[in-house]
Amino acid sequence: MKTYLVQTPKFIQRMFPKRVWAFPFSEKQVYLTFDDGPIPEVTPWVLDLLKKHQAKATFFCIGDNIRKYPELSRRIIAEGHAIGNHTFHHLNGWKTKPRNYIENVLKAEAEIENQTSSFIGHTPIFRPPYGKLTSQQAKLLQEKGYKIIMWDVLSADFDMDISEEKCFDNVSKSIRPGSIIVFHDSLKAKNNLRYTLPKVLDFISDKRWKCVPILIGDHNIQD
Repeated sequence: MKTYLVQTPKFIQRMFPKRVWAFPFSEKQVYLTFDDGPIPEVTPWVLDLLKKHQAKATFFCIGDNIRKYPELSRRIIAEGHAIGNHTFHHLNGWKTKPRNYIENVLKAEAEIENQTSSFIGHTPIFRPPYGKLTSQQAKLLQEKGYKIIMWDVLSADFDMDISEEKCFDNVSKSIRPGSIIVFHDSLKAKNNLRYTLPKVLDFISDKRWKCVPILIGDHNIQD
């Protein structure tokens, strides 16, 4: 049985203060994020739905998927969303040597820059796959100018053993203004996502909150 925390406890956030876990509560904005794409089976549907709701999001993309589906990464940028780095091969930081890990991140960055120029004018943002990153890896990334983006709400859409209703409850009972919410535009998450994301977007609309992308050095994070 999988174990994970839907809400990231405050004490964990305080342990890693240089990582971004959420944003100020005062602004009625939330930050939808999608990990592991882009892929043609899921990402276009996500983009269509976001457009329907006039919502913007952040996609933490695997470099190899950007290489395989460059038109999807360009569409993400063209429609006003942000792209973040999620390594080239979806590496587990706890099982990867620091040098190999950083090289993989930089390989993904080169692919993102090549396909989208999305880092021009902005500090690159990074999310570790599985949320697993060693202190040494984090330090090396931060020295290279990355902002490490974590989350305070985990939908658990990737868990095929939970019900669609539970997936929605994970978000609706935890989300607040300033929250960073994790979804996945992946095959594993597809069924839960197709049920949950429309309901979450309706929930956010009913609250009169705004969905915005994560942009460093712009309107919501300062370098």
